[in-house]
Amino acid sequence: MLLILKTRLLSLVLPTVFPQHLVSCRLRRQKNALLAILSLAGLFTVSAAFAQPVALTNARIIDGTGAPVVFPGTLIMDQGRIVAVGASTDIQVPDGARIISLEGKTLMPGLINAHGHAGGVRGLETGHYSEENLLRQLALYASYGVTTVVSLGDDEEEGFQLRDNQNTADLDRARLFVAGPVLNPATVEQAVTLVDQTAALTPDYIKIRVDDNLGRSPKMPAEVYQAVSAQADVHRIPLSVHTFYQQDTKDLLRAGADHIAHSIRDSHVDEEFIGLMMERNICYTPTLTREVSTYIYESEPEFFSDAFFLAGVDAEVLTTLREPERQQRMAQNDAAQQYKAALPIAMTNLKLLSDAGVRIAMGTDSGPPARFQGYFEHLEMWMMQDAGMTPMQIIKSATADAAACMNLSDTGSLLPGKWADLLVLSEDPLENIRNSRSIEQVWIAGNQLRRPRF
Repeated sequence: MLLILKTRLLSLVLPTVFPQHLVSCRLRRQKNALLAILSLAGLFTVSAAFAQPVALTNARIIDGTGAPVVFPGTLIMDQGRIVAVGASTDIQVPDGARIISLEGKTLMPGLINAHGHAGGVRGLETGHYSEENLLRQLALYASYGVTTVVSLGDDEEEGFQLRDNQNTADLDRARLFVAGPVLNPATVEQAVTLVDQTAALTPDYIKIRVDDNLGRSPKMPAEVYQAVSAQADVHRIPLSVHTFYQQDTKDLLRAGADHIAHSIRDSHVDEEFIGLMMERNICYTPTLTREVSTYIYESEPEFFSDAFFLAGVDAEVLTTLREPERQQRMAQNDAAQQYKAALPIAMTNLKLLSDAGVRIAMGTDSGPPARFQGYFEHLEMWMMQDAGMTPMQIIKSATADAAACMNLSDTGSLLPGKWADLLVLSEDPLENIRNSRSIEQVWIAGNQLRRPRF
């Protein structure tokens, strides 16, 4: 009888769970409370004794580092982490492991968005930052295979708390890393004060904007961003910068910027710029889809009929974006048309920088209204291919290089000791990066997530 009761209770609380978009914090707390009761009653213990290693076998393995594909390959994961990976002939599957054959399929690391935003938007409205909204969005990212999101700005207390509590083997949503507020000091004194205040929150990055919004607003003075950079160095927090113009970005690099969070869009990059990037091995995040979002809704985009896109979008949002008056306003918006004209420059610069050996960290600036989380990360990679990068270069930029660029030591590649954050694709993304959409399985910390069908 006890065994029957135990089995029934476990069937209720321990199925393979995908955090659905409407899952509430209350339900999560109820699940945790039930697990605690079961533990106290001796019916269930959350411990390594109940863990079962998982072996993914016969796979085509892309490890994210740019190394040659391993086939047939086997990956073993246990307690949320990868414990072995390599050619199947070299890997011994542990006794009692759950074995899953991936014959004909590709195994690769989960995607990392090196520039996203999370928590603040619902539909097309801002101002909705909450734990519930964060969890909903992190579930959405995960459903598209984006297993880590670097949120570069507007992060609040709930985001920091989720960041602090995600190093666990029962994680079932995308990982989150945060920058806190986007700093906009007007003076050197304010720069020092704001960096100190932000540092007290223990952010993963400091974020600033050095941009005049195409001549429509004042630009942060050089002495101010120099002070931000110097004070960020005092706290040993990397500085990520929003920028647009090549000359500004050169000056920011000389001032100590650690990450360029957008493309150069005013001119083609020159040898001086490439040299500055290479000198300190600074990473560059193109956010091509950010430009797309500024003008694409002047008419109906092709992806509005793409099932892969539609699986993760609110129909009411599409209804609003289809409104003729709204589309006409965008078509007549000078800034939108300027960003539209800047996109080809950004794509050419991406190819120039990649060819020169500058490290590229895939990122989208998704999260603000109509920058669709999850789908835009795939669209970004497809555009990177259109710009001339190879599929292997793109995968590396969205996995191991993104992790290294953003100081994420525990994820980004399929190597022993890393978190078991990984994807199973039915098609080979090295043949065409657009095969990234053929996701069959998403695993985070060794947990297979239940996902919508695309």
